[in-house]
Amino acid sequence: MKNIRVNIVLTVAALAVLAGAVSLAARSSRGQTQSPKTDTRVKPTVLITERGPTAKENASAAFAAAAAQNAVLENELSWKFGGKEQHGWYLYHSLIGRILNTQGDAAPTDFAAALAVWQKNKGLSPSGVLDEDSLRAFVSGWQSNRLKNRAYAEPDQLVTAPASDFFDPERVADLRRVERSTYAAYKQMVAAAIADPTLNLAHTPQGELAPAEKYFKIVSAFRSREYQDELRRQSPNAGSAGLAVNSPHSTGRALDFYVGGDPVDTRDANRAIQVKTPVYQWLVRNAERFGFRPYFYEPWHWEYVK
Repeated sequence: MKNIRVNIVLTVAALAVLAGAVSLAARSSRGQTQSPKTDTRVKPTVLITERGPTAKENASAAFAAAAAQNAVLENELSWKFGGKEQHGWYLYHSLIGRILNTQGDAAPTDFAAALAVWQKNKGLSPSGVLDEDSLRAFVSGWQSNRLKNRAYAEPDQLVTAPASDFFDPERVADLRRVERSTYAAYKQMVAAAIADPTLNLAHTPQGELAPAEKYFKIVSAFRSREYQDELRRQSPNAGSAGLAVNSPHSTGRALDFYVGGDPVDTRDANRAIQVKTPVYQWLVRNAERFGFRPYFYEPWHWEYVK
């Protein structure tokens, strides 16, 4: 009987130990970190390609050959004007650039591209090459924009400008006459030029050009027919590109300004100096605001067309 009780006790103890072990295993299993699930979704692939040329780069490449030809023709194109052989169009680069809306430092290919657009609008082959046909189209446009009314000025239409406005302060009164509205426009333009700090023009406290300042001073204004004829007799070889028979100076609405170099020398070397001066380039950009348009061949000659 005693042995039976001992066996029962041992059996109960064994069962208790077994139950504890099972309970411990269960708790241990719940405390473990579960392995993360594998993400089997397909991620999008980004395709990286090299950047192609831009439209501007394509245009530059397309006009590279035209730019190369322009580099030669700018100095070597042969053409005639006023009975004289001319070479290149470098003297008119600023005037051309104003029409094409290209800056002086524009890349040659950009210049050629802008020229091609202009050529197309003019019914010319849009090659981007500034050849003789294109240059003559420019010249025709400049000439057509000049003073149309060449009527001889009447005395009551003229005013005598002070000697301080002239390049030669000793110029006689008869040679200092200017058409009235032209003179008013000239004074307005000079005031604007004086106010432009990039020109650094010497001026008086009253806003006039200083006596020592030569730029923008008037070299020549109204000329009588007799005076013009005398000039032609003194320069018989001037040709129509030089001293005109029917000069716009007889209207009192044409003014020659000092823009550098020899005031009125048409030799290429002198004009090459003049077209590079800040004053001339300022006139190209601004003179039309005041009613003045250029005679393309003479950098100093401007006509009031309003």
